Amino acid sequence: MKEYIRKIGLLGIGIVALTKEKAEELANDLVKKGEITQDEGKALVKDLLKKSEEQGKELTKRIDREVKKTLKGINVASKEDVRRLEKRIEELEKTMKKKR
Repeated sequence: MKEYIRKIGLLGIGIVALTKEKAEELANDLVKKGEITQDEGKALVKDLLKKSEEQGKELTKRIDREVKKTLKGINVASKEDVRRLEKRIEELEKTMKKKR
């Protein structure tokens, strides 16, 4: 059955967009053609959806890394940077109030 997964082309982002309905449609077509059994079809759908989810998560991680890298390269303040500055401002305000 692993060969059938390879045949349908688990290529890059394409599998990320795979829906349950499309996976079932593909498996049903293979069952009708006699290339796999009904049980193999169910397992194929499960495997395809698992792969889709895994690749979606990996794609999200890659995008996050690239966005962070790009933002760092153009010197945009991160949430952490802003929080740190807010904390410093609060501390300075407290110090100024004490001196009054």
